[in-house]
Amino acid sequence: MSELRLFDPLALDPIDDTFRALMRPWRLGALDVAPRIKIDLSEQDGSYLVKAEIPGVKKEDIDVRIDDDLVTISAEAKSQKEEKEGGRVICKERQEGYASRSFTLACPVDEARAEANYKDGVLALKLPKKAATSTKRLAIQ
Repeated sequence: MSELRLFDPLALDPIDDTFRALMRPWRLGALDVAPRIKIDLSEQDGSYLVKAEIPGVKKEDIDVRIDDDLVTISAEAKSQKEEKEGGRVICKERQEGYASRSFTLACPVDEARAEANYKDGVLALKLPKKAATSTKRLAIQ
């Protein structure tokens, strides 16, 4: 049975397991600094449908930009100020920071008809394809 594994650049070197185990906590802590945007992309009825998971972000902090066939989704997860009297944080797993995700589609998008909805941490985009423009043949004189 095959299993999915994360890419481990130290596994490519002939380094013994004890050294690799010592380095692992340091590397994994640095990778999770900013939130990640995960997307599902599908095509239906002349439109692209995008669902992007952006939990813990207000819709005012999400920016979607469309430039022909390039789509960029960016978001900033801001932390709340916490006031504690005599307490301490034992574990903080909620991520904060800036995340951005860009991808290119096969056809240009009609920006004027594009729709975006954000509910329960999921951004849903409906990106209609731009009508194909006909090419004009020039007569050579």
